[in-house]
Amino acid sequence: MRTLYAPMFFFGFIGAALSLAHDPAWLVLLLACAVLLSLACEQLMPYKPAWNQPAGDGPRDVCHALVNEGLTIASVASVPLLAAWLPNLGLWPAHWPLALQLLAAIALADLGITLVHYASHRSAWLWRLHAVHHSVTRMYGFNGLMKHPLHQMLETLGGTLPLLLLGLPVEVALLLAFSVSTQLLLQHSNVDMRIGWLRHVFAWAPVHRLHHLKYGTAGDVNFALFFPLWDRLLGTALHLPGYALADDDMGIGDRPDYPQGYLAQLREPFSSASAHPPAVLPAALQQALAERT
Repeated sequence: MRTLYAPMFFFGFIGAALSLAHDPAWLVLLLACAVLLSLACEQLMPYKPAWNQPAGDGPRDVCHALVNEGLTIASVASVPLLAAWLPNLGLWPAHWPLALQLLAAIALADLGITLVHYASHRSAWLWRLHAVHHSVTRMYGFNGLMKHPLHQMLETLGGTLPLLLLGLPVEVALLLAFSVSTQLLLQHSNVDMRIGWLRHVFAWAPVHRLHHLKYGTAGDVNFALFFPLWDRLLGTALHLPGYALADDDMGIGDRPDYPQGYLAQLREPFSSASAHPPAVLPAALQQALAERT
């Protein structure tokens, strides 16, 4: 199950979504099933048992998920309005099978989202918004839906504006939104999944966990949402098979006091809080990085 979990979760739920694309209400129910399955499997097959222990962050994460998924639904609903306002190049391959249209939408959106994500680690202003997502100190699937709504809007814009200009249909936009949510659940999952060579193809949890390292720029790697190809092109791909993550490796090392409440996290990017000294890189991680170079 540890080997089959990620591909079965990804292709199973997206395959089901393709068959239900005509009814958005069913997709909402299907996403709820994906969240519940993710949480259940994290209890049955945890990568880090300590990450399953609640830290008073459950209500906050639910707020983030409800607000951000609500924004996603609103974004999809606004596609017809945006299409009427934006120039339509008429280049979208609407004659392709729906599955191929979704694959094309995922690939193009992934590039845009990855570039916004990459910029968010280079721009101080964008980082303040993105830091909300990195403030988690334990990783589990629901963390993928935990973002500052302004940063989510920027990522959504980066990923979908080119698609809208090409003439993206509403049905494909809906499937794309579902696929992004499904991937975020897998990418931040606490399931002890074994993905083997698929780490070269999909940016699932064993790939993405290194991005959440709390040690300064050590986590400026593995930015892609779906496909690690973009990280190889950016020169930011990282794989450390010789390093076993510690329970306390996640978070923002120079902000151990980052606020944990939902409303406080919404305000934090606009506060004047100062950073603490950076967290010291563990010797084992230093050695693993040195061996890689």
